[in-house]
Parts: sequence; C-alpha cells; structure tokens
Amino acid sequence: MFEAILIEKDDAGYRASRRALDEAQLPEGDVTVKVAYSTLNYKDALAITGKGPVVRRFPMVPGIDLAGTVESSSHPDFKAGDAVLLNGWGVGEAHWGALAQKARLKGDWLIPLPAGFTPRQAMEIGTAGYTAMLCVIALEKHGVTPDRGEVLVTGAAGGVGSVAVALLAKLGYEVVAVSGRPEEAEYLTGLGAKAVLPRAEFASPGKPLGRERWAGAVDVAGSHVLANVCAGMKYGGTVAACGLAAGADLPATVMPFILRGVTLAGIDSVMRPKADRVEAWGRLARDLDLAKLGAIASEIGLGEVIATAGRIMEGRLRGRVVVDVNR
Repeated sequence: MFEAILIEKDDAGYRASRRALDEAQLPEGDVTVKVAYSTLNYKDALAITGKGPVVRRFPMVPGIDLAGTVESSSHPDFKAGDAVLLNGWGVGEAHWGALAQKARLKGDWLIPLPAGFTPRQAMEIGTAGYTAMLCVIALEKHGVTPDRGEVLVTGAAGGVGSVAVALLAKLGYEVVAVSGRPEEAEYLTGLGAKAVLPRAEFASPGKPLGRERWAGAVDVAGSHVLANVCAGMKYGGTVAACGLAAGADLPATVMPFILRGVTLAGIDSVMRPKADRVEAWGRLARDLDLAKLGAIASEIGLGEVIATAGRIMEGRLRGRVVVDVNR
C-alpha cells in the first residue's frame, strides 16, 4: 500500500482526496519508482480543483514532476537503485502521476537525476524551472544576448517566472520583471530583477505597436499581456511564450512580426524530446544559482496538497512548491 492524491469524477461529483492505494492499482509501465519528492504546479492545481479540463481519465493521480529511486525496471536504461527524474509526458493527465509515494511509468519518459542535484533540489526547480530554461535557450538560439538590451519576464513571482529571472540575471541579462503583486518587488529584485513593473501596464488592450524596448521576453500569461509584450519588442526581438495564466487568446496584430521581425517562439515542455530535456537540465546545473532556490521554493507534505492547490488558484503563492510525498 502507498499514499496518494486521487481525483475522482462520478455521479457524486468531482473530488480530490488523500487515499491509501494498492500497488496492484498502478497503471502499466516498465519502471516502478519510489517517489521522494514531487511538486505542485499551476497545472496540478487546475487538476485538483477541477477548474481546468486537465484530467482526461478517471480516477487519476495528479502530479507532473517527480524525483525518486527506481524500485524495479524492465527498461534497458534503468535498474533498481537508479536516481531518476520525470517532467511532463502527460503524467497526471492521462497516466497516473507523481503526487504519490509510488509511480509506474514508461522508462522513455525518465532521465537520470542530474549530477549535482539532490532529489529535493531537482523538485525545487521542477517543470517550472525546466520550462524557464527552455525559454532561455530559445532566446539564445534566436540571438538574444545580454548586450541587446532589457529582457522582460511576465508572471515573474510564479514558478516559471522566478526561475527565469534568476537564470537570466546570472547569465548577465538586464531583467525587468512584471508582477500583479507589488508586495513581491523585494523578492524579485533579490532574484536579480533590475526593475519591477505592475501587470496592469500590460493587462488591457493596447496599441498594435508600442515603443521599442525589449530585446527578449519570457511570457507565461498569454492574452493581452502577450500581445502588449510583442508590441513593445525591439527590432529582431524574440518572445518565448510558455503559458496562459491570463488567457488562451492572443488579441494581437501581425505588425510586430512583419514590421519589426519579431519572433514568437512557442515553448512546450510536456512532450519535449529527451535530448532537449537532458540539455536543459545540464544547463540548469551550470547556470542556476542554487543559493536562490531557498528563496524560490517552499515545502509541504502530501496532506497539504489539496488546500495548497486552492491557494495557487487564488494567486496567493509565489515561486515553487515542493511536495515531500512521504509526510
């Protein structure tokens, strides 16, 4: 038996609860992992609260991230005792996920835990930090270098934004953070932001083109925020778009793209090929100031997950939430 968060949907409604499950209930897979730490992301909060159509099968164990140890494996790349890491691949949506003490997965979804990271540190970074690294790599590949000018990060007090600010600052970029929570300004400057702008400046409909200011941007918001970010890009600038916290629509024009050569680079972390994952985690080991993780991450136990998911949906948490699934 093992403990897990289980989401059910039936005639009694939609609900999430902490349950004791039998290992025989685990889904098919060629690697069984004893989970040490998981995380609680925005997508997990959507699934647990039922406020977004995340879960595609019921019952479902949510949780898109894990770090743990292989218990058994028939996959050629892994053996019992190996330390492993998982991000995405539809886990917690269509396949039982990581907010549990055990998980059975496809070995092709796993990568070895990178050298230099403890399981807890890997989950302090989690999908949010790995996504932030993919965004930074995309900016670099499109020629956005520190000498080009300011780089904007929206949703900067969230998980992706916090790590993006810390990474970009460590790499020498002049980072401007955007947040809807003015009380987080000190936190963001502590991560390396040179300035903090209110979200209200970006949240309403704007002009098709604004003053050229940003050499690059990491956007987690979408909707009017992303449209206004694109309108304010410098000639040849790049926006790495990875979220829809403000909405899935994009009420923009083509003018930034055809008059200023702006690139809108879409960032998917869920189905990313293994080679890209290994590259991103290698860069995180090299480029992320691990001393900043203490400010970015907080820890909860499995029993606190459901209540904390509600707080995430209310916009009351900052940074990363690490889950010790064994308490």
